[in-house]
Amino acid sequence: MPEPLRPVDSDVDVRAPVDRAETRPSPLPVLGAIAAGGVCGALARYGISVALPHAPAGFPWSTFLTNVSGCLLIGVLMTLLDQVWAGRRLIRPFWGVGVLGGYTTFSTHIIEIHTAMRAGAPGVALAYLAATLVAALTAVWVGTVATDQVLARRRREGRRRR
Repeated sequence: MPEPLRPVDSDVDVRAPVDRAETRPSPLPVLGAIAAGGVCGALARYGISVALPHAPAGFPWSTFLTNVSGCLLIGVLMTLLDQVWAGRRLIRPFWGVGVLGGYTTFSTHIIEIHTAMRAGAPGVALAYLAATLVAALTAVWVGTVATDQVLARRRREGRRRR
């Protein structure tokens, strides 16, 4: 028996039954939310890149900070979606796919590694590669754990007040 269909990217694979609910009765609100969020995220990323420029052989702090802060926010968002906002149709497409998808830029991360290598700065390229991967994964974990702890504390405080 063939394995059931599993989406590669649950945000765009409408063939997966669990994801089709998000696009009913019409996918247009979801697509609009993604587009509007993407504009916001891309503009924020651009603003940071203009505020923190770097030389080709320099450490790309703007992209590093963007990707790490975006990963922190993704951890926060996914925890809130799971525990607080489950079933809210447009939150994940707007914030997750749109804003944070437009804000984070791991493709630029790879281009900047290549640029540093071509500029004769392999140490910067390697440090940037390793630092981004470690910091981004750590940021997702911190965002998830911290949000989970805040929500758990709020639930405990709510039970004490009753």
